[in-house]
Amino acid sequence: MRIVDVNEFYSPTGGGVRTYIDRKMGIMSDLGHELIVVAAGRENAVEERPGGGRIIYVKASRLPFDKNYGLFWDDAPVTRLLDELKPDVVECSSPWRPAWIVGEWQGDAVKVFFMHNDNVAAYAMRWFEGLAAPDRVERAFAWYSRYMDRFLDKYDAVVTNGPALEKRLKARGVHIDAAMPLGIERGHFSPTLRDERLRAALLAQCGLPPEGHLLLGLGRHHPEKRWPLVIDAVERAGSSLPVGLMLLGTGVESRALEKRIAGSPHIRMFRPVYDRERLARIVASCDALIHGSEAEPFGLVASEAMAAGLPLIAPDTGGCAEIADPFCSELYTARDALSAALAIDRLFARDPAMLRRAAIVAAGKVRSDREHTVELMDYYAGLVAAKRDAGITRLYGAARS
Repeated sequence: MRIVDVNEFYSPTGGGVRTYIDRKMGIMSDLGHELIVVAAGRENAVEERPGGGRIIYVKASRLPFDKNYGLFWDDAPVTRLLDELKPDVVECSSPWRPAWIVGEWQGDAVKVFFMHNDNVAAYAMRWFEGLAAPDRVERAFAWYSRYMDRFLDKYDAVVTNGPALEKRLKARGVHIDAAMPLGIERGHFSPTLRDERLRAALLAQCGLPPEGHLLLGLGRHHPEKRWPLVIDAVERAGSSLPVGLMLLGTGVESRALEKRIAGSPHIRMFRPVYDRERLARIVASCDALIHGSEAEPFGLVASEAMAAGLPLIAPDTGGCAEIADPFCSELYTARDALSAALAIDRLFARDPAMLRRAAIVAAGKVRSDREHTVELMDYYAGLVAAKRDAGITRLYGAARS
């Protein structure tokens, strides 16, 4: 099959979306399929991938508050590419202009809307936090679900990236056809990569001895990730525990976070590590991953950390809660820094040897991106066959009449 993904969220300097698509492109090629991404770029360009697949950049205006990403507006460049490429399946994941461009395209391909995020949880819930209860915010933004229904009716299938997002959207009355949980490149991450000397060096940078506890905060510096909450929780826990936090990432909030941790004795911020092997060693050498976002629809970062043998400290709702193993995880009340601090205390109060063994067992259970891709391609093949059979039936009926 040829799948074309019209994707505003793909960027050479992006995070989870770029990682997911780059890996999926290679796996699909191995399986005999082709993935072509139509991305919002700074200039028109084509990037051929050695293992198969392409990124076709269409010049688009930049997102005002994050120049890494672009915004599609004109439909002609996108629909012209779809006409030329003749895909078996066309995917879209942006609920804004691309949703309508792809939905109204008159090609023969199966059209799939792939839900990767929850804008109500990521934005509205955060904007009005403290001003209104979550259920009131949900009711106030019911218009957004009605808006989505209008373009989703134009698609053959609506898919989410896991059960957390499926549950949320169905609770709002949005029709979902299937949940396809994501996976990670499991071969990169392993508990065997743990390096005690590296761990001691990282703790030293946080002003702690080797007997201290090293937490990892990994991901974009964006308001929805709730890094200030994580920092508050670590500082509270630090009043009774020798605990440090290593923040690894960058983004629109980086400067604000630098100011927030200035003078903090045990919290340090580092630039992203793009070398996957080096990153895997760093992750495996920490003591636990701490996550702040309850809006996370799946939790790729949490899955990578678990595959590296790390226990997990995460909110009690969202994608991370869905994948957390209770034998090596602690959940806390979402949006509550005190609850998060108590979760840190509980995790490090456990028997270290038993916690380590449980984390190693959990690492072997993490879903791989290949498993995800195989399941997704099987699902798409079924949709393509069903659409073909329906077309044959219509032609047969027309011929008889």
